[in-house]
Amino acid sequence: MNILHVKYAVEVAKLGSLNKASESLCIALPNISRSIKELEADLNITIFERSSKGVSLTPQGEGFLNYAKNILAQIDQLENLYKENSANKQKFSISVPRACYISEAFAQFSKELGYGEAEIFYKETNSQRTITNISEYEYKLGIIRYADNYDKYFKSMLEEKGFEYEMVAEFNYRLIMSKNNPLAKLDEITFDDLVGYIEIAHADPYVPSLPLAKVKKEELPDNIDRRIFVFERGSQFDLLSENYETFMWVSPAPQKVLDRYGLVQKECVDNKKIYKDMLIYKKGYRLTRLDKRFIEKLCEAKRKYL
Repeated sequence: MNILHVKYAVEVAKLGSLNKASESLCIALPNISRSIKELEADLNITIFERSSKGVSLTPQGEGFLNYAKNILAQIDQLENLYKENSANKQKFSISVPRACYISEAFAQFSKELGYGEAEIFYKETNSQRTITNISEYEYKLGIIRYADNYDKYFKSMLEEKGFEYEMVAEFNYRLIMSKNNPLAKLDEITFDDLVGYIEIAHADPYVPSLPLAKVKKEELPDNIDRRIFVFERGSQFDLLSENYETFMWVSPAPQKVLDRYGLVQKECVDNKKIYKDMLIYKKGYRLTRLDKRFIEKLCEAKRKYL
């Protein structure tokens, strides 16, 4: 049984005419008539008697109408209840790359939510998934990360998909590792120095519409034979602190995070590639108070750590 068909039937009974119900609901007359017939067939009853003067309720129709009015009234109450609650609820959703300065911004942002109802979503993932989360799901904001050589490709793709975008940060990747890793003692680190060590890598380094093999070749140096792919950033830090053979490429990390896990941060003289973090959202979307507050914290974290 289609609830819209029930609404149509109640309106027809109220006005005593299919034509008047059609005008009232702004629904084409054939559609109204077909909906009533489908409803009657679904319930196996005759709701209306048709005549040249219009329509009238059958005894079965009168019983149906009593139930239908009660059901529609309860639906209205349910909708109003959650719409009222929703109007007062703070909502925020963002999909981001795994980055210490972004998670720091989110932590500071979370302190200012206050005591009202709040529904907050923070998803760490790759650029492809971030774009999908905004395009197809309920996420409102996203931050995507890509190498500078993909800049034209990404901007063209974002414009094609109807996204607004603005750059948040531009940086070179750093190396982080345990302070007990032999690499930590080197004054200068090259790609060749990384040979024999284990790279902790994000498990989803995808670029939309590009072959994964090409992306891996672009993003990950070919001279590393051992890699552990991990999705969850906390586990990555645990591995780095416990396994002295591991290292990871990251955007610049706050010293307090490094101290927490017993890590050090080093530059690699061979790594000249520039990366960009880009804030994105759908064109026409109006930033909320919470959105603007998070962006403020994001800019503060960028100035402080990058």
